Amino acid sequence: MTIDIRCESTFSCVMCGVDEAGKGAVLGPMVVAGVACDDQAVLEAWGVRDSKALTPGRREALFEKIRGSYPFEAVVISAKEIDSLRRTQTMNVIVAQAHASVINRLQPDHAIVDACDVNPLRYRAMVAAGLQKPCDILSEHRADNTHRIVAAASIVAKVLRDRAVRDLAEEFGEIGSGYPSDPATCAYLEGYIAAHGSPPACARTSWKTVTTLMDRRSQASLFDF
Repeated sequence: MTIDIRCESTFSCVMCGVDEAGKGAVLGPMVVAGVACDDQAVLEAWGVRDSKALTPGRREALFEKIRGSYPFEAVVISAKEIDSLRRTQTMNVIVAQAHASVINRLQPDHAIVDACDVNPLRYRAMVAAGLQKPCDILSEHRADNTHRIVAAASIVAKVLRDRAVRDLAEEFGEIGSGYPSDPATCAYLEGYIAAHGSPPACARTSWKTVTTLMDRRSQASLFDF
């Protein structure tokens, strides 16, 4: 299920930045966030930067400042919905559509997006295809490193995803960060599938990490006979 998170404001949106968190995760949702800001110098003065370069505590503190000062929009797409969408769409298209969704709600004149495609111009076209009104789009790789407004969006997306992962941990147990590169996540998945014969509900079953574990279990079951 897609969950929309919105900050109501009368702020006139001239520019927004858009970024995502959790695109490559095997457990939990993906979050795409957009933040509107008319003066990136303020964000720079606050110490806003790429969320990956900040401690969790610093991200939370900046998230509260951003939320209290600027309009933002966020879309949270569950693992189940990602699996469903991937039957007919690539992951890049899914992200681009979510980017377009938050831009449509903020209705800026200009938007800077962190390009998820190897070709940033192609990604720009993918986002533009989903817009409801004209908007000047700048699509760049690592835009969260070069534009404070995109860094602000990365903080919002990262904090919301981290909170979602903590909620999942309360339900499913210690799942780690949810990324395939995390040994704790891989150990959790392997143990859960071994015990239950299927992945947990928070897993993206279309991910290779999950399909490999399921294939391995099926092969082991054959040898039991």
